[in-house]
Order: sequence, then C-alpha cells, then structure tokens
Amino acid sequence: MYRNAFLLLIASLLLLCSCEKSGRYVRIEGFAQGGTYHVICSPVRGVGQQALRAAIDSRLQAIDFSLSGYNKGSLLSRLNAGEDLPLDSLFIECFTLSKAVWAETDGAFDPSAAPLFDLWGFGFTNKERVTDRAVDSVRAFVGMDRLRLETREDGTHLVREDPRMRLNFNAVAQGYSCDVVARYLDSLGCRAYLVDIGREIICKGLNESGTAWRIGLDKPTDGNMEEGRDLQAILEVSDCGIVTSGNYRKFYIENGQKYAHTIDPKTGRPVSHNLLSATVVTKDAATADAYATWLMVVGVDKARAILAGRPDLEALLVYEEDGQMRTYQTDKIKTQ
Repeated sequence: MYRNAFLLLIASLLLLCSCEKSGRYVRIEGFAQGGTYHVICSPVRGVGQQALRAAIDSRLQAIDFSLSGYNKGSLLSRLNAGEDLPLDSLFIECFTLSKAVWAETDGAFDPSAAPLFDLWGFGFTNKERVTDRAVDSVRAFVGMDRLRLETREDGTHLVREDPRMRLNFNAVAQGYSCDVVARYLDSLGCRAYLVDIGREIICKGLNESGTAWRIGLDKPTDGNMEEGRDLQAILEVSDCGIVTSGNYRKFYIENGQKYAHTIDPKTGRPVSHNLLSATVVTKDAATADAYATWLMVVGVDKARAILAGRPDLEALLVYEEDGQMRTYQTDKIKTQ
C-alpha cells in the first residue's frame, strides 16, 4: 500500500491558510500508510478543521486495518495467513475493482501476484532465493481468476482455489484511499479539493487562485530520492485522479543487474524494458493507480498502443532511447 507514486504538489499551493473563517482553503496534513497525506479543500460549512481531520484519519485507519499488508493485524494480513474471515466493504470494493482491472489488462495488473513480490523482495516478507524453479512454482498459484467472493450467512468471504494464494493491494490501495477521502469530501458538499496520499492524488475543481491544480512530476532517474529536486514536468489538472508509477526508487542491484519492483505476472520476473515512469490521469485515483502499473508492466510500445485506443485515459510516459530520456504524452495532457 505504500508504493511511492512520485507526485509532488507544487509548494506554492501548499502554503495555504487553514483559517476557515477567512474563506480561504483549508490545509490538513497527517500520517497514514507509512507516509504523509495532504488535503487542501475549500471550506466546508458546519465542519471545523479538527473534525474534518478526525474524520479523514478515521477513514484512513479503517483502510489500514482492511487492506494493508504491513499491518499484521489487518484483514488482508490475516487472510494471507490463512484465516477465513468475513470481508468488510472496503476489501470487497478494492477486490472487485482489482479483479475487473486484472481482466481488462489481461493479467498485467494482478494483486494475486503477491507471492512473486515476496519472492523477489518487494512484498511483505524478506527476499527469498530466486531460481527458475522457484518462479515457476509460485506462478502456478497466481491469477485473480482463481479467487472469488462467496456470500454466507455471516457475510462475504474470499474463496481461493489454492490455499497458498495471497493478495497484495500495493498497486491500487493508496489510490483507492484517495478516492475514499474524496467521496467523504463530496458528501459534505466540498466544491474543490486536492487529496494527496503518498504522492497519489485526486482533485476536484480549481485551486484557491482559481486555476487548475499544478502537479510536479519528478524526473525518473535512478537515485532521484528527493521529491521536487529535479522535475520532469509540471501538469495542470482538475477533476481527476493522477498517479505515477516508476522503477527509479524501488529497486536493487544484484550481481551487477538491476531488479525493479514492477513484476510481470506472466513471466514472474521484474520487468527490464526501457519505460522509466508512467503517469496516468483518469476518472479516479484507484483506476489511475492500477493503470499506471499496467503500463509499467507492458512497456512503452504496448503502452502507447493502449493509450491510442483509450480516449478515457491521459498519460505521460518517460522512457530511455539511444541513451537519452524521452517522453510521450497524450494530446490533452497540459504541461509546463
């Protein structure tokens, strides 16, 4: 759940007054899901800043106890440990979305690949010894088609074809968290907001200056760990989710070879193509989160072909070609 999405909100927009009486936008910050979150929103009548923060914290805590693989007491962790438990609404919604995207992407996006992430050291356990035999063995029980939901007297349960199957929602849960907070703000009648959880974002309306929200994208060069130090582009967006996935911060070098955290479920191995990062702009943050992973799995050529047939998606791809960093962006992407 704590995958970096490499989005940086431009600092000037963060320096907003939190005084509700002034009519200026409210800024709320906190800690969640192994990092920080930021919410900037227009004032909500009848709801004070402290109450707003408490409600947001409560929703993020509920997600942590449902979907986090790092929280050993979460519903997900207990299911992965083999328990058979009734599912909550958060888990059901995230699972249903994930299975739909799995089918749409022909398995390129696959939360059931959790054992592969564990094997390669990018999951919830320590890295194991990787061999061809180990990879093939794990791939034998990976696939969202082998998981289903079943209604029983005490609620909805997860049914697995193989008891060794596990789930990892890291590639969708933070985006989903943004959407949960955004829906809460919508329920209050909030006319404009930006929700940033771990650099995954959903926004609505316009910023306090009356213009589109401005989002900085870090340049995807290995070792660029300082957010905002070296920007690739600045995007202007509104009424959308926006998430970036890339392989320049979460990787390791072993025997002179780079192993990135993006795993191709079909091969069972980290991808090794030239796509460095994929930023997706679409209707909500959960979908943007999942689709950004999809594009990173398939690589730049297939990603461009996908985008050509998907007018509902906007994207900016950064890739390496002939030793140089190049970009591809869809027509409606607005950059500075």
